[in-house]
Amino acid sequence: MSQYSMAGYFKNMPRIGRPLQIVNEENKNQLLAVESEIEELIETAQAEGRSDESLNEAGQMTAIQRLAELIDEGTWFPLNSLFNPEGNDNGSTGIIKGLAKISGKWAVVIASDNKKLAGAWVPGQAENLIRGSDTAKILGIPLVYVLNCSGVKFDEQEKVYPNRRGGGTPFFRNAELQKLGIPVIVGIYGTNPAGGGYHSISPTILVAHKDANMAVGGAGILGGMNPKGYVDKESAQSLIDATVNAKKTSPPGSVPIHYNETGFFREVYEDEEGVLAGIKKYMEMIPAYNLEFFRVDDPVLPAYPDEDLYSLVPFNQKRQYDIYEVMARLFDNSEFLEYKKGYGPEMATGLAKINGLLVGVVANVQGMLMKYPEYKENSIGIGGKLYRQGLVKMNEFVTLCARDKIPMIWIQDTTGIDVGDDAEKAELLGLGQSLIYSIEVSDLPQMEITLRKGTAAAHYVLGGPQGNNTNAFSLGTAATEVYVMNGETAAAAMYARRLVKDQKEGKDIQSTIDKMNQVIREYTEKSRPKYCAFTGMVDEIVDMMSLRPYMEAFTEAAYQNKKAICAFHQMLLPRVIREFNTYKK
Repeated sequence: MSQYSMAGYFKNMPRIGRPLQIVNEENKNQLLAVESEIEELIETAQAEGRSDESLNEAGQMTAIQRLAELIDEGTWFPLNSLFNPEGNDNGSTGIIKGLAKISGKWAVVIASDNKKLAGAWVPGQAENLIRGSDTAKILGIPLVYVLNCSGVKFDEQEKVYPNRRGGGTPFFRNAELQKLGIPVIVGIYGTNPAGGGYHSISPTILVAHKDANMAVGGAGILGGMNPKGYVDKESAQSLIDATVNAKKTSPPGSVPIHYNETGFFREVYEDEEGVLAGIKKYMEMIPAYNLEFFRVDDPVLPAYPDEDLYSLVPFNQKRQYDIYEVMARLFDNSEFLEYKKGYGPEMATGLAKINGLLVGVVANVQGMLMKYPEYKENSIGIGGKLYRQGLVKMNEFVTLCARDKIPMIWIQDTTGIDVGDDAEKAELLGLGQSLIYSIEVSDLPQMEITLRKGTAAAHYVLGGPQGNNTNAFSLGTAATEVYVMNGETAAAAMYARRLVKDQKEGKDIQSTIDKMNQVIREYTEKSRPKYCAFTGMVDEIVDMMSLRPYMEAFTEAAYQNKKAICAFHQMLLPRVIREFNTYKK
């Protein structure tokens, strides 16, 4: 007898895909080359700053060494590794962030990179921290800081401290998480003045290393608390004296103050490993569902190897492929219970399983669609573009997933939304916004993969990172491009009239052609994977063979502390799928 509810619906779902016939070595090598470039950039960024040897000789572990000690082996899924929107010289925002298990439970983990300015606040860091708290909020899982923050980088304070999403925002986000019942756990090392101090005072649980301190201001700030508006010899000498004296005394907010007096430090540990053990201890205390509570089937790998993706996903954006073959390499046993197959054929929507847990899936279908869309006579639709039926179908599907409390995965490869008067009459504008509304009110954890193209408003409506109340994180691949339109189309839109004018006036059009080609080059440079990672258009560029593991991390995290539950036998979506399939027959 089955231990799972609704086995007739969820076990032995229809299988998709077939064995790969030919390995496309050229395509594989193109994808691997980009993956290798991204990996090298990450390694270079992480190596910047003070050497590992220097930190270790000073009695400190590096952030990466601390993470290796803290998290469960094999569960690290980095996010925003190359995020550096302000162009910091060291190639990072001074933190290392990702999803990981600690004591068997998923958490968002953020470690101050003490190799770089002792973990100082630098431009772009606040945005990265906010993204981390957003992920924790959407998934309902703990936020864990391994804190070693020397405060604001003073010479760029205007890019760090103020503004609506500036340095103070993460502290309000910590308060928001606690309001929602999501714990924030911090292990603190080193000197943490000003902003670093608020990092540490804002969590639920704070454990400290014996040499750690936190304060509103550091000793250097105390020495300059009576400003004249300028520096003269007298004030310079006062600063010298204050600095020399500060070296003879403990910095403000050390263990005797915040453990013995204020009680802000819940526990103090003699060595670095002890702080990490303290974090683990408190993670063990946090409630979490046993995932068997939500499983509908035994966990099983896809029927076909994920390495096939290097042949199946074309690096050349103009080549088509079979999205069902891609999905067959991502989901349990290559099974996919499709919702309204044949209706809105540009989109594949349906239920799949990740480690035996249900997920809703939406993916762009590629290829030519004959006699479609229905609102254009004798038309041929283009896969990757959105039409009326597909938008209606996605609205319905998201609404049903929301009703049944099923987290969602979007696999995006879109050239945009259909245009022209026929498309306007077909209400595509309204249906696109309706889909955004359906996603927003769903209150579901969702992840999005821009497999290849993320174009125009379609990028928004297909579960894109703009939906930051539901989008836990977004991924890109070596084939990813994100733009309002491709470079050639943009160049034509910008310069078509200029070409006509120049030709009418008898001018040489070559200079305009050169400008068009410059636009195309800039679009290429500013839409490809490296740029997407630097600017945060995606949260991580991942290898093809890492897509499934990231999906596993997302799905398990989404079920760990589920905010709302629909009993399997009360679900509507699987029954709607069966009724539709029966009706079609």
